[in-house]
Amino acid sequence: MNKKDHLNSHFIQLEAYSQPKIVESKRDNWVEFGEDNNFFQFLIDRYNGSTTNNAVINNIVKLIYGRGLDAIDSNRKPNEYAQMIMLFRKDVIKKGISDLKLLGQYAFQLIYNKQKTEIVRVEHIPVQLLRAEKCNAKGEIEAYYYSDNWEDTRKFVPKRISAFGFGDKTLEILYVGNYTVGQKYYSNVDYVGCIPYAKLEEEIADYLINDVQNGFSPTSIVNFNNGIPDEEKRELISRQVTKTLTGSKGKKVVVSFNNDETKKTTVDSVPLNEAPKHYEYLSEESKTKILLGHGVVSGLQFGITTQNGFSSNADELKNAITLFDNMVIRYFQDTFIDGIDKVLAYNKISLNLYFKTLQPLEFIDLNPNVSKDELQEKTGVALSSHIDELNVEEFGEDIDLNEWELVDSRMVDIDTEDQLDAELEALNNPKKSLMSKIYDFVSTGVARPNIGSEQDGKLFQSRYRYSGDTTAKSRIFCKKMTAANKLYRKEDIMRMSQSPVNEGWGPKGADTYDIFLYKGGGACHHFWTRETYKRFIDPRRKGSVEVTPAQARKQGEILPKDNKLVYTRPVDMPNKGFLNK
Repeated sequence: MNKKDHLNSHFIQLEAYSQPKIVESKRDNWVEFGEDNNFFQFLIDRYNGSTTNNAVINNIVKLIYGRGLDAIDSNRKPNEYAQMIMLFRKDVIKKGISDLKLLGQYAFQLIYNKQKTEIVRVEHIPVQLLRAEKCNAKGEIEAYYYSDNWEDTRKFVPKRISAFGFGDKTLEILYVGNYTVGQKYYSNVDYVGCIPYAKLEEEIADYLINDVQNGFSPTSIVNFNNGIPDEEKRELISRQVTKTLTGSKGKKVVVSFNNDETKKTTVDSVPLNEAPKHYEYLSEESKTKILLGHGVVSGLQFGITTQNGFSSNADELKNAITLFDNMVIRYFQDTFIDGIDKVLAYNKISLNLYFKTLQPLEFIDLNPNVSKDELQEKTGVALSSHIDELNVEEFGEDIDLNEWELVDSRMVDIDTEDQLDAELEALNNPKKSLMSKIYDFVSTGVARPNIGSEQDGKLFQSRYRYSGDTTAKSRIFCKKMTAANKLYRKEDIMRMSQSPVNEGWGPKGADTYDIFLYKGGGACHHFWTRETYKRFIDPRRKGSVEVTPAQARKQGEILPKDNKLVYTRPVDMPNKGFLNK
C-alpha cells in the first residue's frame, strides 16, 4: 500500500483523558480551567454517562449529608443553633455537598444586612459557573467571575463578584475546596484517577447500544475498486453508505477507495472474536477501577456486587461501611463544615457541628471511655445522655407487697407535698397527732431496722413512680425510667436532680435540673405519681381492725385533692416547660 492509499483509510479512536490545564489568560481577568475552559462540564458528562460513577457519587453524597447538619452543643446554645439553621437551609447544604463531591469544590453566596455587620442569608451558587480571578501579589484570590455559559462569554458576559473578605459586604462568594498539589486556583476531584475508566464505561455502553440497534452485525469493510474520487466525493459516498447500512447510530462500516478499476466493489466482514467475554472484562475492569478511584472499600455497600471480599456478605458490609466512613465520608464532612464555620465565625457564632449519620449504630466502633460529646460526634447520633450506662434501678426499690399495701395513688402536687408529709408523720407518730385513733386500729407489726426515707414510718410510707405513656419518640431517659417501673424515695429523686442523668435538658442547656419538677425536660409527656402505703393488717390478729382508704381519708384527710405543678406534664406547662418560648 502506497502512502496515498494509506491516507484513504480512516480510524476512530477513543478520546484520551489528560489532566485539566489551568491557564491565566492574557486577554481575560479570569483563570481558565481545562480544555476550552470547561473542565467542570467534562466532569458532569462523566457523571451522567457512566453508570457506576453516577451511582457511587449519588450514594456518597447521601452518606455525607446523612440526616442533616446538627450541633453537639445545640441544647446549650439554642439561639446560636437557631441562627445556623436559618442561614444554612437543607437544600443549600445538599447542593453544596453535591458540588463538593462531583466537582471537588463548592461555593456560597453571602448576603449581608444593611449595616454590613452580619451575614443574613446564604445561598448556593453552582460552582461550575464560577471562574477564579487572577490572584494578587500576595497570592490571594480577591474575586470570582460568574457566567451562565462559559462557552459563549460574549452573549453571557461574566460578572465579577468579590470573594469572602475582599468585598464591600453587600454580596460575596465563599469558595471552598481542598488543596491540590500544583494547582493554585482550583481543586482536583478525589476520584481523578478513575476518570478514564468512567469514560471507557461510557464508550462501552454506547457501543453495545449501537450493536443492539444494528442487529449485532459485525464491522464491515466496503471496498470501491473503481478508482479514487476527489476528497469531497469520498466524504459524500462514505456518508451515504454509512447511513444506508447502519442508520444514524454510529459507524459499523469502513469505506475504502482503490485504484484498481478491474475489480468490483466488495464487502468484507471483520468479526470480533469472543466479543461477550471481551466486553465483560472491560465492563468489570471499569467498575473495579471506578470504585477504587472513589475509595470504596466494597461495592456491596452501594448494592454493587464484587468478586472478591470478606468471608461473608455480612462481614464485608459491616467492615466496609466502617472503614469507608472513617476514610472518606468524614473527610468530606469536615471540609464542608470548615466552610460553614467561616460564615458562623463572622456572625460570632461558635457551634460544634456534625452530620447525623445514616449508618446503623451497631456498625460503629464505640470506645466506652470517650466523653458524651466525642461519642455523639463519632456516631453522628444525637444522645441526650449516657442513659444506657445509667442503672436507674439504683435509685429505686421494690416494695414487698406481702408487708405493705397501697392505700392511695395520685399525681404529685408540689404545693401539697409538705402537708402530705406532715400528715404521714402524724399517722406514724400518734402521740404527736390527733389521729391516734387510726393507730389504735392497726397492728404495729415489726419495725424495719433501717428506715430508708424521711417519709418512712412503722405504719405508713410514701414513694414515687415515674408515670405516663411512652412512645417511640420518647426520650431515652423517659423510656428507661418507665421501663424500670421502680418506686423512688424523694431522696432518690433529689440525688438524680444533682446528677447528669438527662444532659442538656436543664435551663439554657444545663446537664442538671429539678427532675422532680420538670421530669424529662421541656415538652415531656410524663409525670410523677405519689403512692402511699400502709403496713398490711392481718385480720387474724386479735384486736386488729382493717382501715380502708376511704376511712383513712375521712378521719385524717390524708391526701388533698388539689393537683397543680409537679404532677403536670411539662408539655402542659407554660412554654411547654421550656425556659423561653
